[in-house]
Amino acid sequence: MADPNEVPIAHGGALSEAVARYGGSASEWLDLSTGISPFTLPLPEMTAECWRRLPEPAEVRRVCELAMRHYGGSVMPVAVPGTQAVIQLLPWLAPNADLTAIVSPTYSEYALSYRRVGKAVEEVHSLEAAADTQADVAVLANPNNPDGHETMRDDIFGFARAHRQRLLIVDEAFADLRQDLSMVGAAGMEPNLVVLRSFGKFFGLAGLRLGFVFAEPKLARILNERLGPWAVSGPALAIAAHAFSRIDLIGELRTRIAKANTMTRSALNMAGVSIVGEAPLFFYCEVGEGAAVRDAMAGRQVLVRAFDHSPSRIRVGLVPDELSAVRLRETLRLAGARVT
Repeated sequence: MADPNEVPIAHGGALSEAVARYGGSASEWLDLSTGISPFTLPLPEMTAECWRRLPEPAEVRRVCELAMRHYGGSVMPVAVPGTQAVIQLLPWLAPNADLTAIVSPTYSEYALSYRRVGKAVEEVHSLEAAADTQADVAVLANPNNPDGHETMRDDIFGFARAHRQRLLIVDEAFADLRQDLSMVGAAGMEPNLVVLRSFGKFFGLAGLRLGFVFAEPKLARILNERLGPWAVSGPALAIAAHAFSRIDLIGELRTRIAKANTMTRSALNMAGVSIVGEAPLFFYCEVGEGAAVRDAMAGRQVLVRAFDHSPSRIRVGLVPDELSAVRLRETLRLAGARVT
């Protein structure tokens, strides 16, 4: 059950806290603490009716159809108010499960959601190790956050088919640029497979709070019942419909992200830090003393993430332009990041 003394988990994007601690104005900071695209898809014009009315079921169905096509799904997904909201509901997909195996280290909210309702959690290093546990549920982020580790699709298929009595939850929040890893097409075909997709990270619209869950109908119904009516706002649906329909803008966004990835990699290499893991939207770096380097960089108004589970490492998001790349490189040097 919930612990009233539970300490909230620290996440990236806490810019206001950094400003309060280290000074400056938000506009002066370079926030590289998240894995969210530094570029935002151009937004459509919004009618007053979009804000005034409750979303119609037909609007939800249309967006879910577009999402199914965009992500390559074989079943209609459940539209959700961000995948974080779904993580809170994961225990209810298998309410009788006593033990959940989570491929770790990873996003901390998975374990917290199970422990909060009194479920046991076992942290393992791979799906293969999860198979050796007595867990009824396995959770995998692919690519993983924060280290970018990738699990091949054949290995995920193998686990799902060999352990049909276990629920397998795959969070593909960072898979938009690695569709070759995606299990979206199998969700619904494999009855024990649930796949989460984030809308905001790739489209640079995390504040919209929108995601999609692909699962067989019984599990989808559980989520819909737990979420209740009008879980996703009308403006979010309108923006998603616009985004999924603009193949040209999606292509431009992919190109800009690829360029930003190259600039960020170059800055890290020139600063002499070692890249030990990565995903298209972030890099995981060995710097010697992660917390110390993070704090020193924050003192120069550049925000990155450090981790208790990997104290020598930081995660760095993508820079938006060449000037920011130079700033990242020089800040790393001044912060005393250990060179390779």
